[in-house]
Amino acid sequence: MTGPSGDAGGGRLRQLVAAFLRDTEGADRPAALGAQFDAGLAWVHHPAGLGGLGLAPDRQAEVDAELAAAGRLESWERNPMGIGMVAPALAAHGTPAQQALLRPIFTAEHIWCQLFSEPGAGSDIAGLATRAVRDGDGWVLDGQKTWTSLAHTARYGLALTRTDPQAPKHAGLTAFLIDMRAAGVEVRPLRDLTGGAHFNEVFLDGVRLGDDARLGGVGEGWAVATTVLMSERAVIGASVGERGSGAIALAVDTWRRTGSDPDRRAELTRLWVDAEVLRLAALRDRETRAEGGPGPGGSGLKLRRALLDQRIARFAADLLGPAGLVYDADAVRTGGPAPDDPVWTWLQSQAYTIAGGTSDVMRTIIGERVLRLPREPGLPRDTPWAQIPR
Repeated sequence: MTGPSGDAGGGRLRQLVAAFLRDTEGADRPAALGAQFDAGLAWVHHPAGLGGLGLAPDRQAEVDAELAAAGRLESWERNPMGIGMVAPALAAHGTPAQQALLRPIFTAEHIWCQLFSEPGAGSDIAGLATRAVRDGDGWVLDGQKTWTSLAHTARYGLALTRTDPQAPKHAGLTAFLIDMRAAGVEVRPLRDLTGGAHFNEVFLDGVRLGDDARLGGVGEGWAVATTVLMSERAVIGASVGERGSGAIALAVDTWRRTGSDPDRRAELTRLWVDAEVLRLAALRDRETRAEGGPGPGGSGLKLRRALLDQRIARFAADLLGPAGLVYDADAVRTGGPAPDDPVWTWLQSQAYTIAGGTSDVMRTIIGERVLRLPREPGLPRDTPWAQIPR
């Protein structure tokens, strides 16, 4: 079943969802997700044939509401990097052959990772040093990436590389699609504060790629990266759950389980109100976002969510008293503790103001691209990357 590229109104969209639900009743998960993609209900703002119907982005909320009511809404967390970050880049910059990868991304048949950050270029991604050098009709990649989420389970990766060291740092970048099982790719897990190994470092040693693995034009990698980063921050900041859900639900539950301390009630109430204000702001952002995709405004939501979730996690851990100082990191290696453990949540929250762009980077984006304030002092933008001190 395929949907039209034009918008025939909310009634027509509901009919498409109803038909999808009826046609996939009893289907297994991969088959149902594939049918959702084919029906244009995966990302309704994508063109027809790419999982969409050519509608405005905010119309996806209508689809998701119908699927949720039927108990059929799937979380993007089944393939977070692929669905939340790589898919928008493929839709915007990919060739038809590359865009054929969108369907297995949505069904989670292909798990993806994002190979951007490096030991010497985390917050300043455009300063990265991983090289991609022409070799006949293809390319050879050498370098190191770090803090790569899910690289240990990913089948493919989207890598940002430097192809012209003599160009300004933003202009000399090129993006590539990498088979994570290719010769020369080595993944080493990084154990974090919680005891888990969600992040990884990835070494690229003479990895050979054909030119068909290039995403976008040579030297146009920053445009690809911008699509990925803006989508990532929108996903982090603008996810909209039910009222009282998410981190604040854990805090409320912990408050009740630990004796409902009346002295902490006012603090909990302030956190709940802040969480609800942020939820409503994210809902408004989703409903009013322009058709061009996520923009710099998503950085504000990302910043606020990261800071608020840290405050909430700290509050929940503090409620435990001395027990809040005890944590079994070894349990993480064997599948526990559960993510609703307040201590685990507090430890995990320390990454929130780093992952997806540090809070200082978010403030800079807001200042320069939203408020139009002058740029911070630094080297001229046209300085060749090779001449920038590192």
